[in-house]
Amino acid sequence: MENGTVNQEMDTASTITIKGILSLLIQNVDEKNGKRLISLGMGDPTVYSCFHTTHAAGEAVVEALQSEKFNGYSPTVGLPQTRRAIAEYLSRDLPYKLSSDDVFVTSGCTQAIDVALAMLARPGANILLPRPGFPIYELCATFRRLEIRYFDLLPEKGWEVDLDSIEALADQNTVGLVIINPGNPCGNVYSYQHLKKIAETAEKLKIPVIADEVYGHLVFGDNPFVPMGVFGSIVPVLTLGSLSKRWIVPGWRLGWFVTSDPCGMFKNPKIIERIKKYFDILGGPATFVQAAVPRIIEQTDEVFFQKTINILKQTSDICWDMIKEIPCISCPQKPQGSMAVMVMD
Repeated sequence: MENGTVNQEMDTASTITIKGILSLLIQNVDEKNGKRLISLGMGDPTVYSCFHTTHAAGEAVVEALQSEKFNGYSPTVGLPQTRRAIAEYLSRDLPYKLSSDDVFVTSGCTQAIDVALAMLARPGANILLPRPGFPIYELCATFRRLEIRYFDLLPEKGWEVDLDSIEALADQNTVGLVIINPGNPCGNVYSYQHLKKIAETAEKLKIPVIADEVYGHLVFGDNPFVPMGVFGSIVPVLTLGSLSKRWIVPGWRLGWFVTSDPCGMFKNPKIIERIKKYFDILGGPATFVQAAVPRIIEQTDEVFFQKTINILKQTSDICWDMIKEIPCISCPQKPQGSMAVMVMD
Protein backbone atom coordinates (compact mmCIF):
# COMPACT_ATOMS: atom_id res chain seq x y z
CA MET A 1 0.00 0.00 0.00
CA GLU A 2 1.28 3.41 -0.92
CA ASN A 3 -0.40 6.66 0.23
CA GLY A 4 -3.55 4.73 1.08
CA THR A 5 -3.86 3.00 -2.28
CA VAL A 6 -3.46 -0.67 -3.13
CA ASN A 7 -0.29 -1.62 -5.00
CA GLN A 8 -1.45 -1.84 -8.62
CA GLU A 9 1.18 -4.43 -9.50
CA MET A 10 -0.36 -6.85 -7.01
CA ASP A 11 -3.84 -6.12 -8.31
CA THR A 12 -2.78 -6.90 -11.87
CA ALA A 13 -1.16 -10.14 -10.76
CA SER A 14 -4.50 -11.48 -9.52
CA THR A 15 -5.69 -11.83 -13.13
CA ILE A 16 -3.02 -14.47 -13.75
CA THR A 17 -4.92 -17.27 -12.01
CA ILE A 18 -7.03 -19.82 -13.82
CA LYS A 19 -9.84 -19.12 -11.34
CA GLY A 20 -9.81 -15.46 -12.27
CA ILE A 21 -9.94 -16.17 -15.99
CA LEU A 22 -12.75 -18.71 -15.58
CA SER A 23 -14.70 -16.27 -13.43
CA LEU A 24 -14.51 -13.65 -16.18
CA LEU A 25 -15.67 -16.17 -18.78
CA ILE A 26 -18.59 -17.37 -16.67
CA GLN A 27 -19.71 -13.78 -16.02
CA ASN A 28 -20.06 -13.33 -19.77
CA VAL A 29 -22.05 -16.50 -20.41
CA ASP A 30 -25.57 -15.92 -21.70
CA GLU A 31 -27.71 -17.86 -19.22
CA LYS A 32 -30.69 -17.64 -21.57
CA ASN A 33 -28.82 -19.66 -24.18
CA GLY A 34 -29.75 -22.92 -22.47
CA LYS A 35 -26.56 -24.74 -23.46
CA ARG A 36 -24.70 -26.73 -20.83
CA LEU A 37 -21.37 -25.14 -19.84
CA ILE A 38 -18.44 -27.52 -19.33
CA SER A 39 -15.40 -26.08 -17.57
CA LEU A 40 -12.12 -27.40 -18.96
CA GLY A 41 -9.92 -25.30 -16.74
CA MET A 42 -10.32 -26.55 -13.17
CA GLY A 43 -8.82 -29.73 -11.77
CA ASP A 44 -11.78 -30.59 -9.54
CA PRO A 45 -12.80 -34.18 -10.26
CA THR A 46 -15.73 -34.03 -7.82
CA VAL A 47 -17.87 -32.11 -10.31
CA TYR A 48 -18.11 -35.25 -12.45
CA SER A 49 -20.35 -38.10 -11.31
CA CYS A 50 -17.82 -40.81 -12.23
CA PHE A 51 -15.39 -39.72 -9.48
CA HIS A 52 -16.01 -40.46 -5.81
CA THR A 53 -13.75 -40.68 -2.80
CA THR A 54 -13.34 -43.93 -0.92
CA HIS A 55 -15.79 -44.86 1.85
CA ALA A 56 -12.84 -45.21 4.23
CA ALA A 57 -12.04 -41.52 3.80
CA GLY A 58 -15.57 -40.35 4.56
CA GLU A 59 -15.89 -42.67 7.52
CA ALA A 60 -12.55 -41.52 8.93
CA VAL A 61 -13.62 -37.87 8.83
CA VAL A 62 -17.01 -38.62 10.39
CA GLU A 63 -15.39 -40.64 13.17
CA ALA A 64 -12.88 -37.88 13.91
CA LEU A 65 -15.62 -35.24 13.96
CA GLN A 66 -18.04 -37.22 16.12
CA SER A 67 -15.34 -38.10 18.62
CA GLU A 68 -15.34 -34.42 19.68
CA LYS A 69 -11.60 -34.75 20.31
CA PHE A 70 -10.60 -32.52 17.43
CA ASN A 71 -12.72 -29.38 17.77
CA GLY A 72 -9.83 -27.23 18.96
CA TYR A 73 -6.76 -25.77 17.34
CA SER A 74 -4.06 -28.08 16.04
CA PRO A 75 -0.35 -27.28 16.27
CA THR A 76 0.38 -24.80 13.51
CA VAL A 77 2.64 -27.29 11.71
CA GLY A 78 -0.04 -30.01 11.90
CA LEU A 79 -1.14 -32.78 14.25
CA PRO A 80 1.75 -35.11 15.17
CA GLN A 81 -0.12 -38.22 14.02
CA THR A 82 -0.96 -36.54 10.69
CA ARG A 83 2.64 -35.55 10.05
CA ARG A 84 3.80 -39.05 10.94
CA ALA A 85 1.24 -40.71 8.63
CA ILE A 86 2.21 -38.48 5.68
CA ALA A 87 5.91 -39.14 6.31
CA GLU A 88 5.32 -42.90 6.29
CA TYR A 89 3.14 -42.67 3.18
CA LEU A 90 5.72 -40.71 1.18
CA SER A 91 8.60 -42.86 2.46
CA ARG A 92 7.14 -45.91 0.71
CA ASP A 93 8.55 -44.63 -2.58
CA LEU A 94 11.88 -43.29 -1.31
CA PRO A 95 15.30 -44.89 -0.69
CA TYR A 96 15.34 -43.27 2.77
CA LYS A 97 12.82 -42.63 5.54
CA LEU A 98 11.20 -39.28 6.17
CA SER A 99 10.41 -38.29 9.73
CA SER A 100 7.38 -36.41 10.99
CA ASP A 101 9.67 -33.40 11.50
CA ASP A 102 10.13 -33.25 7.70
CA VAL A 103 6.38 -32.78 7.16
CA PHE A 104 4.34 -29.59 7.53
CA VAL A 105 0.57 -29.84 7.02
CA THR A 106 -0.93 -27.18 4.74
CA SER A 107 -4.32 -26.01 3.59
CA GLY A 108 -4.14 -27.78 0.24
CA CYS A 109 -1.22 -27.82 -2.15
CA THR A 110 -1.78 -24.16 -3.03
CA GLN A 111 -0.72 -23.11 0.44
CA ALA A 112 2.29 -25.40 0.18
CA ILE A 113 3.28 -23.53 -3.00
CA ASP A 114 3.05 -20.22 -1.16
CA VAL A 115 5.14 -21.57 1.74
CA ALA A 116 7.86 -22.81 -0.62
CA LEU A 117 8.18 -19.50 -2.43
CA ALA A 118 7.96 -17.49 0.78
CA MET A 119 10.79 -19.49 2.35
CA LEU A 120 13.05 -19.06 -0.69
CA ALA A 121 12.30 -15.41 -1.48
CA ARG A 122 14.85 -12.68 -0.77
CA PRO A 123 15.59 -9.27 -2.32
CA GLY A 124 16.82 -9.56 -5.90
CA ALA A 125 16.06 -13.28 -6.18
CA ASN A 126 14.65 -15.10 -9.18
CA ILE A 127 12.90 -18.43 -9.62
CA LEU A 128 12.72 -20.80 -12.60
CA LEU A 129 9.20 -21.79 -13.66
CA PRO A 130 8.10 -24.21 -16.40
CA ARG A 131 6.32 -22.99 -19.51
CA PRO A 132 3.57 -24.24 -19.90
CA GLY A 133 2.98 -24.36 -16.17
CA PHE A 134 0.51 -23.86 -13.32
CA PRO A 135 -0.37 -20.14 -13.02
CA ILE A 136 -0.51 -20.09 -9.21
CA TYR A 137 3.29 -20.12 -9.21
CA GLU A 138 3.34 -16.89 -11.18
CA LEU A 139 0.88 -15.30 -8.78
CA CYS A 140 2.79 -16.36 -5.66
CA ALA A 141 6.13 -15.33 -7.14
CA THR A 142 4.75 -11.90 -8.02
CA PHE A 143 3.44 -11.35 -4.50
CA ARG A 144 6.82 -12.41 -3.11
CA ARG A 145 8.59 -10.06 -5.55
CA LEU A 146 10.53 -12.92 -7.08
CA GLU A 147 11.68 -12.36 -10.63
CA ILE A 148 10.18 -15.08 -12.83
CA ARG A 149 12.35 -16.78 -15.44
CA TYR A 150 10.67 -19.32 -17.67
CA PHE A 151 12.25 -22.47 -19.02
CA ASP A 152 10.49 -24.31 -21.83
CA LEU A 153 8.97 -27.77 -21.77
CA LEU A 154 9.62 -29.46 -25.10
CA PRO A 155 6.48 -30.85 -26.75
CA GLU A 156 8.47 -32.85 -29.28
CA LYS A 157 10.17 -34.68 -26.39
CA GLY A 158 7.08 -35.47 -24.36
CA TRP A 159 7.19 -32.11 -22.55
CA GLU A 160 10.61 -32.82 -21.07
CA VAL A 161 12.48 -29.96 -19.42
CA ASP A 162 14.87 -27.99 -21.62
CA LEU A 163 17.91 -28.49 -19.39
CA ASP A 164 20.12 -26.26 -21.53
CA SER A 165 17.76 -23.34 -21.01
CA ILE A 166 17.83 -23.89 -17.24
CA GLU A 167 21.61 -23.60 -17.23
CA ALA A 168 21.40 -20.45 -19.35
CA LEU A 169 18.76 -18.84 -17.13
CA ALA A 170 20.17 -19.58 -13.69
CA ASP A 171 22.59 -17.25 -11.90
CA GLN A 172 23.77 -16.54 -8.38
CA ASN A 173 20.36 -15.06 -7.51
CA THR A 174 18.33 -18.09 -8.56
CA VAL A 175 16.67 -19.61 -5.48
CA GLY A 176 14.69 -22.52 -6.89
CA LEU A 177 13.55 -24.66 -9.80
CA VAL A 178 9.90 -25.78 -10.05
CA ILE A 179 9.13 -29.22 -11.47
CA ILE A 180 5.52 -30.38 -11.84
CA ASN A 181 5.26 -34.15 -12.21
CA PRO A 182 2.86 -35.62 -13.23
CA GLY A 183 2.44 -32.58 -15.40
CA ASN A 184 -0.16 -29.88 -15.15
CA PRO A 185 -1.24 -28.72 -17.69
CA CYS A 186 0.58 -31.03 -20.12
CA GLY A 187 -0.40 -34.45 -18.77
CA ASN A 188 3.19 -35.72 -19.03
CA VAL A 189 5.03 -38.09 -16.68
CA TYR A 190 8.81 -37.84 -16.44
CA SER A 191 11.04 -40.91 -16.57
CA TYR A 192 13.51 -41.81 -13.81
CA GLN A 193 16.38 -40.91 -16.14
CA HIS A 194 15.02 -37.45 -16.95
CA LEU A 195 14.31 -36.65 -13.30
CA LYS A 196 17.84 -37.68 -12.41
CA LYS A 197 19.21 -35.30 -15.08
CA ILE A 198 17.06 -32.51 -13.61
CA ALA A 199 18.46 -33.24 -10.14
CA GLU A 200 22.03 -33.27 -11.44
CA THR A 201 21.49 -29.97 -13.25
CA ALA A 202 20.02 -28.37 -10.13
CA GLU A 203 22.92 -29.66 -8.03
CA LYS A 204 25.41 -28.23 -10.54
CA LEU A 205 23.69 -24.86 -10.26
CA LYS A 206 23.35 -25.17 -6.45
CA ILE A 207 19.59 -24.57 -6.40
CA PRO A 208 16.88 -26.65 -4.67
CA VAL A 209 14.03 -28.29 -6.56
CA ILE A 210 10.40 -27.54 -5.71
CA ALA A 211 8.61 -30.76 -6.68
CA ASP A 212 4.88 -30.27 -7.22
CA GLU A 213 3.47 -33.80 -6.96
CA VAL A 214 -0.18 -33.05 -6.29
CA TYR A 215 -1.03 -35.57 -9.06
CA GLY A 216 1.39 -38.14 -7.68
CA HIS A 217 0.59 -41.76 -8.66
CA LEU A 218 -2.13 -40.68 -11.11
CA VAL A 219 -0.31 -42.17 -14.10
CA PHE A 220 -1.57 -44.41 -16.89
CA GLY A 221 1.13 -44.35 -19.58
CA ASP A 222 4.52 -45.96 -20.10
CA ASN A 223 6.36 -44.16 -17.28
CA PRO A 224 5.67 -45.00 -13.63
CA PHE A 225 5.46 -42.18 -11.12
CA VAL A 226 8.86 -41.45 -9.59
CA PRO A 227 8.95 -38.90 -6.73
CA MET A 228 11.60 -36.21 -7.09
CA GLY A 229 12.56 -36.98 -3.51
CA VAL A 230 14.24 -40.15 -4.79
CA PHE A 231 17.07 -37.82 -5.80
CA GLY A 232 17.16 -35.97 -2.49
CA SER A 233 20.70 -37.18 -1.89
CA ILE A 234 21.76 -35.35 -5.08
CA VAL A 235 19.86 -32.08 -4.56
CA PRO A 236 17.60 -30.72 -1.79
CA VAL A 237 13.93 -31.21 -2.69
CA LEU A 238 10.83 -29.49 -1.34
CA THR A 239 7.96 -31.88 -2.02
CA LEU A 240 4.45 -30.43 -2.33
CA GLY A 241 1.33 -32.57 -2.42
CA SER A 242 -2.12 -33.25 -1.03
CA LEU A 243 -5.00 -35.69 -0.66
CA SER A 244 -6.97 -33.63 -3.20
CA LYS A 245 -6.47 -35.51 -6.46
CA ARG A 246 -5.59 -39.08 -5.53
CA TRP A 247 -8.38 -39.30 -2.96
CA ILE A 248 -10.81 -37.06 -4.94
CA VAL A 249 -11.28 -34.59 -2.06
CA PRO A 250 -9.98 -31.16 -3.16
CA GLY A 251 -12.49 -29.40 -0.90
CA TRP A 252 -10.98 -30.92 2.22
CA ARG A 253 -7.89 -28.73 1.75
CA LEU A 254 -5.38 -31.19 3.17
CA GLY A 255 -1.91 -30.75 1.74
CA TRP A 256 1.73 -30.98 2.73
CA PHE A 257 5.06 -29.21 2.45
CA VAL A 258 7.90 -31.71 2.93
CA THR A 259 11.67 -31.31 3.12
CA SER A 260 12.89 -34.36 1.15
CA ASP A 261 16.46 -33.66 2.05
CA PRO A 262 18.49 -36.54 3.54
CA CYS A 263 21.70 -34.51 3.26
CA GLY A 264 20.29 -31.89 5.60
CA MET A 265 20.32 -28.51 3.85
CA PHE A 266 16.83 -27.73 5.15
CA LYS A 267 17.59 -29.20 8.58
CA ASN A 268 19.61 -26.15 9.58
CA PRO A 269 18.02 -25.03 12.90
CA LYS A 270 17.62 -21.46 11.64
CA ILE A 271 15.80 -22.63 8.51
CA ILE A 272 13.52 -24.94 10.49
CA GLU A 273 12.74 -22.16 12.93
CA ARG A 274 11.90 -19.81 10.06
CA ILE A 275 9.54 -22.37 8.54
CA LYS A 276 7.83 -22.97 11.89
CA LYS A 277 7.41 -19.24 12.49
CA TYR A 278 5.85 -18.80 9.07
CA PHE A 279 3.37 -21.58 9.85
CA ASP A 280 2.45 -19.71 13.01
CA ILE A 281 0.71 -17.08 10.86
CA LEU A 282 -0.99 -19.57 8.54
CA GLY A 283 -4.35 -21.26 8.95
CA GLY A 284 -4.06 -24.98 8.32
CA PRO A 285 -6.75 -27.54 7.51
CA ALA A 286 -9.58 -28.27 9.95
CA THR A 287 -8.28 -30.28 12.90
CA PHE A 288 -10.78 -33.11 12.46
CA VAL A 289 -9.76 -33.53 8.81
CA GLN A 290 -6.12 -33.76 9.87
CA ALA A 291 -7.05 -36.35 12.49
CA ALA A 292 -8.65 -38.53 9.81
CA VAL A 293 -5.52 -38.71 7.66
CA PRO A 294 -3.83 -41.73 9.31
CA ARG A 295 -6.92 -43.87 8.84
CA ILE A 296 -7.51 -42.55 5.31
CA ILE A 297 -4.01 -43.53 4.22
CA GLU A 298 -3.98 -46.85 6.05
CA GLN A 299 -7.42 -48.09 5.03
CA THR A 300 -7.66 -46.99 1.38
CA ASP A 301 -7.17 -50.09 -0.75
CA GLU A 302 -5.50 -50.36 -4.14
CA VAL A 303 -8.81 -51.17 -5.85
CA PHE A 304 -10.00 -47.60 -5.25
CA PHE A 305 -6.83 -46.10 -6.73
CA GLN A 306 -6.95 -48.41 -9.74
CA LYS A 307 -10.56 -47.49 -10.48
CA THR A 308 -9.57 -43.83 -10.66
CA ILE A 309 -6.64 -44.66 -12.94
CA ASN A 310 -8.90 -46.69 -15.23
CA ILE A 311 -11.37 -43.81 -15.57
CA LEU A 312 -8.58 -41.33 -16.31
CA LYS A 313 -7.07 -43.67 -18.90
CA GLN A 314 -10.40 -44.20 -20.62
CA THR A 315 -11.31 -40.51 -20.70
CA SER A 316 -7.84 -39.49 -21.87
CA ASP A 317 -8.12 -41.97 -24.74
CA ILE A 318 -11.46 -40.45 -25.74
CA CYS A 319 -10.06 -36.93 -25.50
CA TRP A 320 -7.00 -37.87 -27.57
CA ASP A 321 -9.10 -39.43 -30.32
CA MET A 322 -11.57 -36.53 -30.47
CA ILE A 323 -8.83 -33.88 -30.57
CA LYS A 324 -7.35 -35.55 -33.64
CA GLU A 325 -10.66 -34.95 -35.43
CA ILE A 326 -10.55 -31.20 -34.82
CA PRO A 327 -8.62 -29.54 -37.69
CA CYS A 328 -7.64 -26.29 -35.94
CA ILE A 329 -5.84 -27.79 -32.93
CA SER A 330 -3.35 -30.55 -32.22
CA CYS A 331 -2.08 -32.46 -29.21
CA PRO A 332 1.70 -33.06 -29.23
CA GLN A 333 1.53 -36.02 -26.87
CA LYS A 334 -1.14 -38.35 -25.58
CA PRO A 335 -1.68 -37.72 -21.85
CA GLN A 336 0.31 -40.04 -19.61
CA GLY A 337 -0.89 -38.85 -16.21
CA SER A 338 -2.56 -36.20 -14.02
CA MET A 339 -5.98 -34.88 -15.12
CA ALA A 340 -4.83 -32.54 -17.87
CA VAL A 341 -3.98 -32.45 -21.56
CA MET A 342 -2.27 -29.69 -23.54
CA VAL A 343 -3.49 -28.74 -26.99
CA MET A 344 -1.88 -26.36 -29.47
CA ASP A 345 -3.21 -24.45 -32.46
